[in-house]
Amino acid sequence: MAFGSMNSSGQQAPMAEINVVPLVDVMLVLLIIFIITAPLLTHSVKIDLPKAESTPNITQPEHVELAIRTDGSLFWNGEPVLLDQLSSRFVATIDQEPRTELHIKADKLAHYEHVARIMSIAANAGMARIGFITDPTLQE
Repeated sequence: MAFGSMNSSGQQAPMAEINVVPLVDVMLVLLIIFIITAPLLTHSVKIDLPKAESTPNITQPEHVELAIRTDGSLFWNGEPVLLDQLSSRFVATIDQEPRTELHIKADKLAHYEHVARIMSIAANAGMARIGFITDPTLQE
């Protein structure tokens, strides 16, 4: 690497050229870093996180737990019930408390036809809140 040149006259003159190779290498590395990280900074998922409250919700709406076995037998809060009686029970429950929730607890091998029929009967009777109960501790 030369810092000067020798003239024919024997005097050393400073070199007037700039070595740009290291500068180009650094700029290319920075360009690659910005090309890779720029899409990661602009891509974000917008979600509404739940707000924490300091007071617990004490007023829980009433709920009906309806169990469906594999053979199609039904249980209204643990008591056996027939399919024909469900519509009148749903209507009576909604008349007492309009915010009543239906919690369906179906066997793993229960036919979806039974579950869909019960959901249809509940919706026609006026139940707007229907949920499913699962057991997350069970592992296959």
